[in-house]
Amino acid sequence: MASKQTSNQQLSALGNCIVRIAKQRDKNALTELFDHYAPLIRAFSLVRDPGAGLIADDLTQEVMIRIWLKADSYNPRLANLNTWVFTLARNCRIDYLRRNSRFNSAIDPTYIFEDLEDENADPFQLVHQNHLQKNIGAALEQLPLQQSLILKKVYLEGKSHQQTSDDLNLPLGTVKSRVRLALKKLKVLVVR
Repeated sequence: MASKQTSNQQLSALGNCIVRIAKQRDKNALTELFDHYAPLIRAFSLVRDPGAGLIADDLTQEVMIRIWLKADSYNPRLANLNTWVFTLARNCRIDYLRRNSRFNSAIDPTYIFEDLEDENADPFQLVHQNHLQKNIGAALEQLPLQQSLILKKVYLEGKSHQQTSDDLNLPLGTVKSRVRLALKKLKVLVVR
């Protein structure tokens, strides 16, 4: 319980940093966010390609710039800070892959995160990460087709709920319900 309170307190302090950036353009607040999120974003961004460390650094820098520019758009009632920051990171990564796709202009979003690996991580973390990726992949296969399809569109293709609704010709409420239900099922399937 104490560690959860600490993480909630830390998240609250980081949320205050966003407010200070949005209202006062506080560079010290950006430094605090950078110190906390840069290693996490860097690890999130890594792939096995040559020069992956440089790409991860570029993506981390891009995310921090977007945080600086979009801090006033963060709404804690819509998402917690971690979700907001990693959505920015995911979008930066997708944008990077689209910009730098030399051989194929259409990116298969199914494989965007397949080979994530932190080259600085210890072997135990890499084994855990690979195990978790396999569990998530297997869990996605166990979901009903409609739920799996919607999760792939929202989380892998980076589409909004409205875009997914339009693509699948479903009511927006149905898309949101299926996302919520699929995430609950996925959590149960991955934890076991």
